[in-house]
Amino acid sequence: QWLSDRKKRALQKKDVDIRRRIELIQDFEMPTVSTKIKVSRDGQYVMAVGTYKPRVRCFDTYQLSQKFERCLDSEVVTFEILSDDYSKIVFLQCGRFVEFHSQHGHYYKTRIPKFGRDFSYHYPSCDLYFVGASSEVYRLNLEQGRFLNSLQTEASESNVCDINPVHFLFAMGTAEGKVECWDPRTRNRVGLLDCALSSVTADTEIEGLPSISALKFDGALNMAVGTSTGQVLLYDLRSSNPLIVKDHHYGLPIKSIQFQHQLDLIISADSRIIKMWNKDTGKIFTSMEPEHDINDVCLYPNSGMLMTANEAPKMNIYYIPVLGPAPKWCSFLDNLTEELEENPESTVYDDYKFVTRKDLENLGLAHLIGSSLLRAYMHGFFMDIRLYHKAKMMANPFAYEEYRREKIRQKIEETRAQRVQLKKLPKVNKELALKLIEEEGEEQQFSKKRKQKNLPNLLKDDRFKVMFENPDFQVDEQSEEFRLLNPLVSKISEKRKRKLKILEELEAQGEEEEEEPEGKASDAESSESSDDEKGWVEEVRKQRKLLRQEEKLKRQERLKEDQQTLLKPQFFEIKEGEEFRSFKDSAKKQKLMKKTLEDRLKLEEKLGTLNVSDTTVGSKQATFKLKKSEQQKKQQEAEKLHRQERKTLRRSASHLKSRRGRGRLFH
Repeated sequence: QWLSDRKKRALQKKDVDIRRRIELIQDFEMPTVSTKIKVSRDGQYVMAVGTYKPRVRCFDTYQLSQKFERCLDSEVVTFEILSDDYSKIVFLQCGRFVEFHSQHGHYYKTRIPKFGRDFSYHYPSCDLYFVGASSEVYRLNLEQGRFLNSLQTEASESNVCDINPVHFLFAMGTAEGKVECWDPRTRNRVGLLDCALSSVTADTEIEGLPSISALKFDGALNMAVGTSTGQVLLYDLRSSNPLIVKDHHYGLPIKSIQFQHQLDLIISADSRIIKMWNKDTGKIFTSMEPEHDINDVCLYPNSGMLMTANEAPKMNIYYIPVLGPAPKWCSFLDNLTEELEENPESTVYDDYKFVTRKDLENLGLAHLIGSSLLRAYMHGFFMDIRLYHKAKMMANPFAYEEYRREKIRQKIEETRAQRVQLKKLPKVNKELALKLIEEEGEEQQFSKKRKQKNLPNLLKDDRFKVMFENPDFQVDEQSEEFRLLNPLVSKISEKRKRKLKILEELEAQGEEEEEEPEGKASDAESSESSDDEKGWVEEVRKQRKLLRQEEKLKRQERLKEDQQTLLKPQFFEIKEGEEFRSFKDSAKKQKLMKKTLEDRLKLEEKLGTLNVSDTTVGSKQATFKLKKSEQQKKQQEAEKLHRQERKTLRRSASHLKSRRGRGRLFH
């Protein structure tokens, strides 16, 4: 941004990347995704369709800009330019619609019976052949303006079709992996190719039945077929066997096939890669993998230019000089490619030096901050490299002496590295670290002899760093698993423990010049190699005996502890108003809580605390009765007794009154 115009012009001559950033056609893009792209026969117009919203854009190559844009009612499956320019276009849309456009815009719209997937134009009879989700091929005559009798095929569905430009043979690719060829003059089928069977070779791995996804004629006799499993088959129409089968090895459907006649190449593309290969030998010429998925590829006629429709707004343009010259509307590309050289070019910042504020203070240039000599960038500044070298020479005139001292120090360190150096062991798992160091030394010697690559070491791997720092990862050598799985660890660990003690003593004393006590051959090591299996079995037996003895000792200690411990009674407090019956009540409650709701409802129904009845509406009504505690039951019983006593007293009082009244009457 802050480079001068002169510097930018000089940079464009040097930097290859900047020279490649050429916008051939202005705003050559779609709002979201481009699906199909084609070039008119006169080469002046490039037309592309995409979304969103569904639209078609026409670009004028002579003006290097967009000529017009038209929005459509539904997404375009494919389209065809019938005239030499943009004046007659046919669009096949998703909703079974076929839309015709003239020079001024929308002209006519009709509909086909089934969903279409592709169509071709037969120039001698002015017929459009539509294939799609049907066994029929629909014919629409543009001269008469009506549908003709359709062609009845054996296929359940058809994906693609094409018409030979020489003898006008109509070919269609089916979902069953076959290609049917029809003669438009007699409306009879003249040939059938089973491409699915021919695409299976010894080198290919196919999942499922390959269907035909691309079809293209080349001249009068050649035809290329692309399958949904990523194979391209080249046929001679006089033979039912393919001349060559090319596999993309991605398992993706072939989207487009183009023929390049100057170098006898076939350009085939799936959604991931564009491959160019020789049609006679199958040898790969080159391949391109764009950043986004590919929907369509268009080869500009008689040139080395490729255009792609992608799953991205930007439509890509590639120019490969080997394939042919540049089109006449961008002939300047040939001059640019001649100037491109493979020599290393200078980058943008070769003439500048990035320095921080601390570097400026060391150089004594801190007063230049804010001036035009320094350009602020991120956490520092850019300054001219010549000014930087001058300031460094003035600030540090003894740079050569420092350089000489640094070289001498490096030589001394190289000689010291030849001596035996002490190994710094970690704080955690020292024995394991020593074992790994020894194994690494042995592996290095072995790999030098065999000329193999060294394996990675755990000590240098950051993923296992915590194992030698955190004490929670300390290996417990007294555990049962360690002693049984590593029966020979006792013999090997003894030697390592000796070395570990010696190393710790040397570290404490700081004697760097002493030789490390390694490589001492012992009789134990030679004997271990001879009777390895016997020693392993004996060691396992010993370890098991020791483990049993330790278990017995532990049991005896537990028994002694149990005998010595005195059991004290425990007291539990009961809530007021509750009586303690037994511990069975709590167990019953726990069992009851574990049961499902259905089981608990059945149990409560038996006890009489639940009553389930049907209502008039058709639903169920459940009535629950709360359980009464013992205290509530006692209160109810006392109330009942009190009521009975009051009733008896009332009865006795009324009886006495009646007797007194009778006595008075008698007197």
